[in-house]
Amino acid sequence: MDSQTGVTRRRLLLGLGSGLGLLGGGGAYVYWSLQGDSGEYTAPNSQPVITTRGLLDSAEEPAAETEGAWSFDDASEVFLFVHGFSTDAETARDNAYTAQLALGESTSAPVVAYSWDSDVEWEQAKDNAVANRTLLAQWLMEWAETDGRPVHVLAHSLGARVTGETLRVLAEQGATDVLASVSLLGGAIPYDSVVQGGRYGDAIEAVDAPVSNFYSQNDKVLSWVYRASDRTHAVGHAGTRDAGPLPDGYQDVNVTDLVADHYSYFEPGEGCLARVVAEIE
Repeated sequence: MDSQTGVTRRRLLLGLGSGLGLLGGGGAYVYWSLQGDSGEYTAPNSQPVITTRGLLDSAEEPAAETEGAWSFDDASEVFLFVHGFSTDAETARDNAYTAQLALGESTSAPVVAYSWDSDVEWEQAKDNAVANRTLLAQWLMEWAETDGRPVHVLAHSLGARVTGETLRVLAEQGATDVLASVSLLGGAIPYDSVVQGGRYGDAIEAVDAPVSNFYSQNDKVLSWVYRASDRTHAVGHAGTRDAGPLPDGYQDVNVTDLVADHYSYFEPGEGCLARVVAEIE
């Protein structure tokens, strides 16, 4: 386990897991249950990135900035990877590159990283996820107007909160046709937030794009730490659990047989991105 992965794990344990009694007798079991990584791939500097880091509190009109190389003129579609909690700028780029490698088994479409300030304490990260909704929605609307190629969103962990909030903005703005699909990967949002009447349910039904929730019951971060911290079940652990009627266009997809832990949803050879592509097609 590299140093960056270790920092992430400690933050999960210390920032989210107090309700589990991690320093007590069960601490060792929970700690080892949370082990895992996404393959430790390092992205080249050319990896395309959209970043809002440091822009949320800007005195000027906030706008996302781009980094890396955007020379993928031959692509007919693009994927946008929205990372989760406790992810710095370098790791955000690495995660998108990892997803790029995994998707390469099924499609040649490029993957763009959406990099946001999640490497803070848990409650602040959740607030930042909500604050990013306007910036991401703005970028998506501008992309649809100036480029027009289909955008498929891959939202990992707390990135599902960024994405769900963005769908609400798009629905409010009437920009319901700017996305081609949304795939939640181990989504760290409440299981009942995506049903009809839930926080994101109406927006999911409003957008002209399928929304698929890929969940794994092997995901101990969601079943232990998220549940203890937020006092609810995560949609990324066992789906909606019959919480209510599902919006049109939404589906739960059980990938427990493919995904071993919270970090490997988008790992080449071990994750579920081939299944994601199959569902999109």
